[in-house]
Amino acid sequence: MSRARPWWFGPAVGAGAAALRLLGATWRMRRTNTGAVDRWVAGGGRCIYALWHARMLACIHSYRDLGVAALVSRSRDGELITGVIERLGYVAARGSSSRGGQEGFQELVRFAAEGRSLTITPDGPRGPKEVVKPGLVRLASLTGLRVVPVACASRGAWVLRSWDGFRVPRPFARVLIAYGEPLEVPRGLDEAGVEAWRARLETTLHDCTAALDREAGEGA
Repeated sequence: MSRARPWWFGPAVGAGAAALRLLGATWRMRRTNTGAVDRWVAGGGRCIYALWHARMLACIHSYRDLGVAALVSRSRDGELITGVIERLGYVAARGSSSRGGQEGFQELVRFAAEGRSLTITPDGPRGPKEVVKPGLVRLASLTGLRVVPVACASRGAWVLRSWDGFRVPRPFARVLIAYGEPLEVPRGLDEAGVEAWRARLETTLHDCTAALDREAGEGA
């Protein structure tokens, strides 16, 4: 039986979604190296967007109202996050490496079968920071969806004292979003293959994030 939500849950979810829409409306968004993937998705193609946990806020705003399925932890904070992103047009798969991981994985597989794109923070929800976990590789191998590494950078951002240094772009900040090379993970990988692709995805995410950070620092 699901636990009853407190009286303040609904107002908090509504306020959180409204605040992100309002804050995001002030950002000066610039997307680079995204055209080919955006056109492919607009034409009915699907993918797995992979991005670091610390940088997901601007991406949540960018992919709102598209019906993307997101993996959210089963923690108390995850319950609130689920409510907020559902107001922003996402669907949520509940689970993480620490709680309900298999259930969350199976929900993502089901959402992929329904024709949805997926989004995952492969170092979330508790780290280690910027280390890709093998679940992303297994998901891509099973579903056949290409993995699109997503980098996000902003010159003006608040950095929280969280395990990942979570970033909140300030109002009117220049926010950059870029994609790394989409990667098609083969099916039927053994453990050595999973590790090789895990390391490759991690390197790709690091490289495209570092490149975008340099660009943001030079003129964003």
